[in-house]
Amino acid sequence: MKIGLLLYDQCMPAGLLAFNDMLQASNKLHDKKLFETCLLGTSLKPVQCANQIVLTANALLQETQVDLLLVPGMWTESPSLLPILLAQHAKLIEQIRQLPEHTKVWSYCTGVCLLAVSGKLRRQRATVTWWLANSMQKNYPDVNWLIDSDCVVTPKTATAAGVHGYLLLAQKLIEKSLNKATFQEVIKLMVLPRPVQQHPAFRSFAFMEQADPLLRKLAGIVAQMPAEQITVQTLAGKLKLSERTLARKVSALSGIPVASYARLLKLHQVSEQLIWSSEPVNTISEKLGYSDESNLRRQFKQVTGLSPVQYRKKYART
Repeated sequence: MKIGLLLYDQCMPAGLLAFNDMLQASNKLHDKKLFETCLLGTSLKPVQCANQIVLTANALLQETQVDLLLVPGMWTESPSLLPILLAQHAKLIEQIRQLPEHTKVWSYCTGVCLLAVSGKLRRQRATVTWWLANSMQKNYPDVNWLIDSDCVVTPKTATAAGVHGYLLLAQKLIEKSLNKATFQEVIKLMVLPRPVQQHPAFRSFAFMEQADPLLRKLAGIVAQMPAEQITVQTLAGKLKLSERTLARKVSALSGIPVASYARLLKLHQVSEQLIWSSEPVNTISEKLGYSDESNLRRQFKQVTGLSPVQYRKKYART
C-alpha cells in the first residue's frame, strides 16, 4: 500500500512522522515492505510547518498516485480563525478535491476541515475535534457527523478527533492490513501510549483542549478546588467576574449552565483518576473533595451511565 503524508504550510508534522514510524516498524516486524510512504505537497519547496519545523515534500500531490492520503491538522485555537486559514489553502483544497476516486483520504484533528471543504466527506460518516463540532455541523450539513465518536472509518474516508487522532488511524490501518498483535508489538517497540478512547461525556473537557481562555482558566480553578466547595459564586469571585457574566459566557461557549459545566469538569477529573491510577474509588473521592463516596458514584453514573468500577474496566490505560 502506498501512502501519501501531506505537507502544507503551518500543518502539525509530529503526527505524520509518528504515523510513518509506526508503518515502518510494521514493515520491520514482518520483514516485508507492506507500507510505502512519501511526503507530498503542492510544491517541492521547503514547507514551514508549525513550531518552526521545515520539511520538504518528496513528490507533488497532483502528480503522485497513492492508495491513501493522510492529512494532518493545522494549528489553530478558534473556529473563527478557520475561514482565514482555509482561504490560504485554496490550492491545496482544490488538489484534494481532484484526487482520484480510488484514493482514500484520512485525516485527524483540524485537518478534517480540509476534507470537508474539499467535498470528500459529502454523504460520508465523519467525526471532528469537539470544539469544531458546531461549526462543522452548521457549514457542512451534507456530512453525517458522528461527533461522539473518536474515530470513524468508511470505505473512502477516515477521520479522528484530537491532535493524537493519528494513533487511532494507525491502529485501524495496521490491524486491518495485518492484525491486532502487530499493532500491540508496534506500541511496545516504540513505547507509545495506547490510543485514547474517551467517553462522550468527557470529550470536551481535557484541560489543554479547552478552546477558549475563559474555559481554560475555569478548568484550572475547578481542578484545584474540592468538589463540595465549587459554587458559581466562588468561581465568579476567583475569575473576577459577576455571577451573571460568568453564567452568560460559559453558557454561550459550552451550551450548558455554568454549574453543570463545573460539575462535569470535576467528574472529568474523577474519570482521569480512574483511567490512570489504581487508587480505590473512596480514595479518589476523598482526594477530590466529595462529601462521600456514594455522592461521587451517584453523580458519575448519572453522567456516564457507568459506575466508577465499570468505567475503569472499560477505559483504563494503566
